[in-house]
Amino acid sequence: MNTHSAQKGEIRRKWFVVDASDKVLGRMSSQVASILKGKHTPLYTPSIDTGDFVIVINAEKVKLTGSKEDKKMYYRVGLQGLPGSLKVRSAKQLRESRPEDLVKNAVRRMLPRNALGRKMFTKLKVYAGPTHPHEAQQPQALEIRA
Repeated sequence: MNTHSAQKGEIRRKWFVVDASDKVLGRMSSQVASILKGKHTPLYTPSIDTGDFVIVINAEKVKLTGSKEDKKMYYRVGLQGLPGSLKVRSAKQLRESRPEDLVKNAVRRMLPRNALGRKMFTKLKVYAGPTHPHEAQQPQALEIRA
């Protein structure tokens, strides 16, 4: 018996829509990352991108449990990493200015940190509101388990 390894030509990608309203950020993100990796398909091969596209809508309504809204911090460094260029924002500040980045950061950090992970991340589309421009792809609604 041989183990089947997926090839690029046999992968058929689907589109899924996830409504993030009142979903816990971490639980939702782990399931979205699993779909981007392709772990839900029988063709899953770790070294090949076998995942599907995921559209996340209503990112501004995602929930954070406990006191993460005020205590969770997001760090980034400005140009050239010069001293004093560290930018720090709380989750509440990030939600007010760029609510999509809450979901994007959570999912990105659950994907592999290599070229394959960066390619998987390009299949994630996140929108703050309830509308998205991907109706032509006929995405299927995906129910996220609590």
